[in-house]
Amino acid sequence: MKLLPLDCPELIELAANWLGQEDNYKWLDFGNGVQCPTPVSIKVMTQRDLHVLRAFTPNGSDLPIGVVGLSNVDRRFKTASSMWAVLGRKRYGGYAPRAASKLLTFGFTELGLESVGAWTVEINVPARRGLERLGFQFIGRQRRCHWIDGRPYDRLLYDLLATEHRELPDA
Repeated sequence: MKLLPLDCPELIELAANWLGQEDNYKWLDFGNGVQCPTPVSIKVMTQRDLHVLRAFTPNGSDLPIGVVGLSNVDRRFKTASSMWAVLGRKRYGGYAPRAASKLLTFGFTELGLESVGAWTVEINVPARRGLERLGFQFIGRQRRCHWIDGRPYDRLLYDLLATEHRELPDA
């Protein structure tokens, strides 16, 4: 598995297409009501230290199959308030948690982060399991703040400390 910087128009466009699919964007929030960023906004995100975005590939291939990110990175306080992943090519199930794990390793070792937060919508059971598999600890609930199809749902809040992170094996 490789993590590839979103440094070319083709990868940015691919990521925007994945993030623009309803079965992906309904679980996301990029702030100010933005759920599916445009290629232009993704390019801007890649140019700011506030975000670390990477496409990921399956083992032994250069084919991008998803995108993973750390958002709201604060180097002074050594935190990222949001870690997220989207599997763009659904037939590659199981790769998103490993890509997230690799990005967490990068964040903790290369960026010097001490804490990374994450959240998921209460009804997104696969995401909850994925966060727990990565070692994230449940820390609370933000009530009735995420709307899907006109219904409010709670967000479940998690965090992970650098000392708790163990990279998942690259099977």
